[in-house]
Amino acid sequence: MGETVAALRGAFPGAAIWVADDASTDGTAELALAAGAQVVSRGRPHGKGANVTAAAEAVLSAAPAPALVLLCDGDLGTSAARLAPLVAAVERGECDLAVAAFSRRVGGGFGLALGFARWAIRRRCGAETAAPISGQRALRVEALRATLPFAAGFGMEIGMTVDAVRAGYRLGEYELELEHRATGRTAAGFRHRGAQLWDFVRVYASPGRNR
Repeated sequence: MGETVAALRGAFPGAAIWVADDASTDGTAELALAAGAQVVSRGRPHGKGANVTAAAEAVLSAAPAPALVLLCDGDLGTSAARLAPLVAAVERGECDLAVAAFSRRVGGGFGLALGFARWAIRRRCGAETAAPISGQRALRVEALRATLPFAAGFGMEIGMTVDAVRAGYRLGEYELELEHRATGRTAAGFRHRGAQLWDFVRVYASPGRNR
């Protein structure tokens, strides 16, 4: 986490950095604070979507309100400095929601959860996606407001894409050389992807996004 915040600080000097801490016990909040970030943390775990929603709402309530927001996972380390093209794409007007696709696949399972995520997005809003569950996203603040609250758990990115496209915002995907802590074909990895798939099914079946 500390490396990620430091990399973001170097790539985006002057930007406010917020960290959503889902009641972690691994020192995430302390490392983020030591690196100069502001931390939004609650007393018990709420899941990815709910916790990032809380952080996003904190960002939007701050003054001055940002024109653009960059979201990223905390395990990118120094590679977080390579997210600048996402911000540049939105600033140039190429799209309203820019999503990073990892140029090199590391870890992963057999592609069932990823394939379902692509199918769900296509079914709900017609968008074809290469990186449907990537958490590395830059978007206009208007698009952020249109996608809040985020879908629960790991369904956050699917819900965000569906809501943004349905609201008329343009989606762009950009291949970047990023690194993160990936899960492999281990028992823990399959449990994680099973939890992901369950959340993907939940957001697909959600009445609010099943219009």
